[in-house]
Amino acid sequence: MPNEKIPYGKQDISEEDVEAVVEVLRSDRLTTGPKVELFEKGLCDYVGASHAVAVNSGTSALDIAAGALELTPGSEIITTPFTFAASSNCILYNNCKPVFADIDPKTYNIDPAQIRKKITRKTKAIIYVDYAGQPCDIKEIKEIADEHDLSLIEDACHALGAEYGGKRVGSFADMTVFSFHPVKHITTGEGGAVATDDEGLHHKLKLLRNHGIDKAPGERTGYTYDMKMLGRNYRITDFQCALGLSQLKRIEGFLSNRNRIAKIYGEEFGKLKELTVPYVKKGVRHAWHLYTILLDKRISRDRFFECMRGRGIGVNVHYIPIYRFSYYKQFGIRPEGYPVTEDVYSRTVTLPLFPKMGDGDAEMVISAVKGCLGGH
Repeated sequence: MPNEKIPYGKQDISEEDVEAVVEVLRSDRLTTGPKVELFEKGLCDYVGASHAVAVNSGTSALDIAAGALELTPGSEIITTPFTFAASSNCILYNNCKPVFADIDPKTYNIDPAQIRKKITRKTKAIIYVDYAGQPCDIKEIKEIADEHDLSLIEDACHALGAEYGGKRVGSFADMTVFSFHPVKHITTGEGGAVATDDEGLHHKLKLLRNHGIDKAPGERTGYTYDMKMLGRNYRITDFQCALGLSQLKRIEGFLSNRNRIAKIYGEEFGKLKELTVPYVKKGVRHAWHLYTILLDKRISRDRFFECMRGRGIGVNVHYIPIYRFSYYKQFGIRPEGYPVTEDVYSRTVTLPLFPKMGDGDAEMVISAVKGCLGGH
């Protein structure tokens, strides 16, 4: 947007980050080298998982996580419709069927009670998404999974650094997926990872990242190797991982500033009757990837959106429900079956929130919100 003064999200790149990347660019190994393993280890240490497999995007991470389950074609996987398309596309990539469950009206996370309603004999897994950076009701979801012998994938692409019950997100599910896109908590440019405590899943994830081949070039003593699964080239480069390692050193500072801005927003917007501020459950640490407000039903979201953009504030909408996309209409999913998702979607707006955001930026956003509400 030409007149955008404050974007909804933005990376924070330091001189140390640049130096880390340049060091690798001047080395002999640009990919499948030592920085990949070092980044994976750093990520494991941070989230408390035994293993991590870094890949070239969060979408790739979701794909190999679903693929590692090796489910029978036609198996059903339950997920939320209120997320980015990748969360359910990974189900289709692996010849399974996405089944949507409606969301909780307070947190906008998938509702465990709605998950129960969607379970059939074909259900084999649940992919739950920590919307905006707030962990789902993990205890309840794990109980459902245990009761029905279902695999769990936690889509924590919004939630690096989030905590549930005093423990960082990363080892609650069978596999946990992270994203390192520039608007996320740390960035590798594009990138993602899957964390797991399961040695068998870890082995499959590594295969799926590299064409299904059992030995990366650096691991071969001769010319032979074997292709054991149908994988793809989802490898991430060493210079991306060098950036990720450097960023990981500053993640707590990034999270602290996100929480500070969210608190400023909450204090100001909590006074306004025309909107609802995000609800945070007790016992969680919100990672604040997104800060979303819910407008009163009498206010036109689209007019408010245009007003904010006109004032140079890079608002966004997260998300268009997946079943509304043209491609998904072939599955015959009716929006009226998801009343909470439809209501939240029709009224939600995402406000700017990023690591380098200062008090002055927050004040500009707050002023614009009040102005657009007042002029409605």
